[in-house]
Amino acid sequence: MNHIVLIAAIGLLSTATVFAQTASAPLIVVEDRGGASALPYYQSLNPQPDQAAPLAPMPAPHAGNAADAEAAMLPVRSTQLSPGEVQRRVIRAPGLTALFLIGDDERSRAWLRQRQTALRELGAVGLVVNVESMAALTALRRLAPGLTLSPVSGDDLAQRLGLRHYPVLITATGVEQ
Repeated sequence: MNHIVLIAAIGLLSTATVFAQTASAPLIVVEDRGGASALPYYQSLNPQPDQAAPLAPMPAPHAGNAADAEAAMLPVRSTQLSPGEVQRRVIRAPGLTALFLIGDDERSRAWLRQRQTALRELGAVGLVVNVESMAALTALRRLAPGLTLSPVSGDDLAQRLGLRHYPVLITATGVEQ
């Protein structure tokens, strides 16, 4: 048994030696297009710290909470989307997490009230694509507790999926209202 361990150790060391020699081999320049060195520009910056003067402490950046960050994103306006009818159609997007688009309008609120149980069962994530204020976003969240609603512009998604209207549910297999 010790003989096998010794042979394995010698083999491992031999392999490691080969790789170590390969790693220390000089680099080969495949192509050199010439040009001037940027070193003179960096030298003029003189990046060495002045040893005579102590460094001033850097102030820590203000770390706001999630609500502050979310409020800073508002208002959200998606110029390519408006409330309206959406025709059901089949798409092929394997692996796509179910998501839905709504706005701060009566049609979206009614749709959210009606579909909230099904949306929760799907584990769908809500994107609020038109909302003016934090109060309006909070009111939408109160309509469907347990669902994630995030303020996001829906223009890119609308363009990619050929959408013009919301509310809409998008799954890996289809788009429907």
